[in-house]
Amino acid sequence: MGSARGFSELRKAVAEANRALARSGLVLMSFGNASAVDRASGVFAIKPSGLACESTTLDDVVVVSLADGETVEGERRPSSDTPTHRVLYNTFPTVGGIVHTHSALATAWAQAGRPIPCFGTTHADHFRGEVPVTRPLSVEEIGGDYEHNTGLVIAGYFEDNQLDPLATPGALVASHGPFVWGEDATSAVRNAEAVELIAGLAMDTLALSPDQRPIADALIERHFSRKHGPDAYYGQR
Repeated sequence: MGSARGFSELRKAVAEANRALARSGLVLMSFGNASAVDRASGVFAIKPSGLACESTTLDDVVVVSLADGETVEGERRPSSDTPTHRVLYNTFPTVGGIVHTHSALATAWAQAGRPIPCFGTTHADHFRGEVPVTRPLSVEEIGGDYEHNTGLVIAGYFEDNQLDPLATPGALVASHGPFVWGEDATSAVRNAEAVELIAGLAMDTLALSPDQRPIADALIERHFSRKHGPDAYYGQR
């Protein structure tokens, strides 16, 4: 199931992603985590439970089986959010990295149970439409396999609404906070930064214009597609 060298590189990428989260200001104390998947080996790597992101090293990172969630490599206990990450990796085959934070502005939207509307092109550069919010978990889901059920609630929303996870690279879990992803751990961190920026801009927009409506679908599509997909032309080749 993969070489030790391969796991070392995966763990190194995850350690750096977690430290990047701390540098970004999106995570305080241990309130967050980043992971990355190695699909060829059937594993993903994630930050240990309770460890501050800024302190995470390669040796701290835990490698977990996609199939059964058991630890494959590493001495520490993996993040308590590991079952959520595992559900998302198994549901979204195009996703290579996942980030969870309790960043202040995005979490405020999650606590309000409100999706973040697409009020401008800054938002549309990263999301093809609103940042969705899940339904609240039921009492039974909370009392059962809570973290696994959190993943199922996110996955269920995307399946019910037929959303492409790379066009909508994240969701707000109601009353909890954002889970964000990308093609790898680095892009997941970048998308988490974008979600926090989008959340703040939307709050300011509604403060200035409480009846503000989302921008036109055509403008959303133009801004998203110029950065993403086969017809993208933003940046260098």
